[in-house]
Amino acid sequence: MAINMFASIYIGSYEVSLKIFEISQRKKIKEIDCVRARIDLGKDAYNKGFIGYELVEELCELLFEYKKVMQSYRIDKYEIYASSVLRDTSNNIFILDQIKLRTGFKVKVISNSEARFIGYKSVAGGDKFEDMIKTSAAVVDIGGASLQITLFRDGQLWTTQHLQIGTMRLRNLLYDPGLTDKMYRRRIEEYINKRLEVFISLYLEEGVDYVIFMNDYGADLIRRMDQEDTIKAERFMKYMEKFQKKSLLEISDELSLGNENDPLIIPSLLLLKCLAGNLKAKTVCIPGVNINDGIAYDYAQRNRLVSVTHDFDADIISAAKRLSEHYHSFTPHIEALSLVSTKIFDIMKKVHGMGKRERLLLQTATILHDCGKYISLADSPNNAYNIIMSSEIIGLSHKERMIVALTVLYNTLPLEPYDNLQDKIDQQGYIVVAKLSAILRVANALDQSHKQKFKNIRIALKERELQITLETFEDISLEQALFENKTAYFEKIFSLKPVLKEKKVIS
Repeated sequence: MAINMFASIYIGSYEVSLKIFEISQRKKIKEIDCVRARIDLGKDAYNKGFIGYELVEELCELLFEYKKVMQSYRIDKYEIYASSVLRDTSNNIFILDQIKLRTGFKVKVISNSEARFIGYKSVAGGDKFEDMIKTSAAVVDIGGASLQITLFRDGQLWTTQHLQIGTMRLRNLLYDPGLTDKMYRRRIEEYINKRLEVFISLYLEEGVDYVIFMNDYGADLIRRMDQEDTIKAERFMKYMEKFQKKSLLEISDELSLGNENDPLIIPSLLLLKCLAGNLKAKTVCIPGVNINDGIAYDYAQRNRLVSVTHDFDADIISAAKRLSEHYHSFTPHIEALSLVSTKIFDIMKKVHGMGKRERLLLQTATILHDCGKYISLADSPNNAYNIIMSSEIIGLSHKERMIVALTVLYNTLPLEPYDNLQDKIDQQGYIVVAKLSAILRVANALDQSHKQKFKNIRIALKERELQITLETFEDISLEQALFENKTAYFEKIFSLKPVLKEKKVIS
C-alpha cells in the first residue's frame, strides 16, 4: 500500500500553521505532526493597509524553519496558501517575492470563498458528516476577521452566510483596558448575539441537531472534557458557563494552552458559547480540523489518492436552488431550462470544448437567471448579477461565481467587448461566459411563454446546424417568432445555426 507524505502551510491573519500528513487509500488522511506559530499579520494589514518589514522578516524566518521541518520528513509534495491578510495588503507582491527568494516557496493567495470551501472539505470528508447532515446541521468556520455558517437540512445544503464576526475583529473592536473583565465579556456577548439575530430570523426558525465548529480553541476545549469530538449541547453550555467566572490565566491553565496571555482566547470561547446557544443545537461537534486539513483533503482528492464520499457539486446546485427559491424564481420554467441547457451542452461537447466544471456553472446560471425579477422586472439582469456576486455559494471560487453572474447578465443583455470586462475576468473566463450565455439564450428561447409547451426534445448536430426538434402539444408560434432573434448571438459564438423544428403530438 503506497503512502504519500504531504505538508500544508496556511498563512492566516494571526497564525501561520504547518501540518504533516500521511495519505493512503486505506487509512485515508492521517495527521502526524502540527506546528503553529503566532504572527499578528492582521494587525498591520487591517490597520495600516500594509505589512511592516519586521513582520515580513519574522514570516520569512518562520517559513524557512517550516521548510527544515518538511525536509526532516523528506517531503517534496506540499501546498502553501495565504488568506486575505496578504491579498488585501498594498505590498503583497513584494512580500510574496521575498518569500520566494528566501525560502523557495510559492504561496497561493486565495479568496475568502476558496478558503472557506477548502476548510469545509476537511469537515465534509469526515466519516460522520453524512449522518449529521441527514436531519439538520450547521458548519461554522470561525476565522480571525469573520465567520461563515453553512446550513444543511435533510441532507442538502440550504444556505451559506458570511458574517463579519471573527476572533481578532472582536478583540480589536471591543477591547478597552479601562473595562473590567466582566464588562468586556458582556460587551462581546451582546455584540455577537445582536449580529446573529438577522441570520436566525431569516434562516433558522428552528434549531439544528448538530453544530460543527471549525476552531482551534474549541478542539482544545473538547479534549479537556474527555470527548472524542462530540458532546451534548446542554453539557457543553454548562461547561462554557464555568469559564465565565475564570480569569484568562485560569482558562489557559485548564486548557493547557501554550500562551497564557493569548488575547484571542476570550473572544473565541464566547463565540462558541453564543453560536451554540443561538443556533439552538442539540449536539456540538468539534472535529479539531482546520484549513490545513482541508488543503490536504483537496490535494488528495485532486490527485485521486483518497475516495471522495461527499458530493460537493450537489452542494452548489442545492445552494443555487435555495437562493432561487429565496427570490421566488425557482419555477417549472427553471427546471425545464436546466434540462434543456445541459442537453444542448452535452450534444455540443466537441464544438464548445468545455468540461464537467463548465457544465456545472451552466446549471448554476440557469437556476439563478431569473432571481433579479424579485427586485425589479425592468432591471432584472443587473439585479441578478448583484445578487449572485453578493451571495456565498460554497464550492465556487470567486472567478467561477463571476462567470455565473456574467452568464446570467449576458443571457439578456448584449455581451460587452473584453476590454470593458478585463478588470472583472480574464480572457479564458470571458470566452466561457460567451459560450455559456449563448447556450442559455437558446434554451431560454424554447420556453418564452414559461409554459413548457413541449413534451420531448431532440437535439442533433448536422453539418453547421444545431437542429432542435420539439414534440409539442400546444401552439409554439411565440417561440418560433422570437427564436431567430434570440439565437443570432449563438450563431456568432459557435458558427452554428440553431434550427427549430416542430412535431405535433396529439394529446
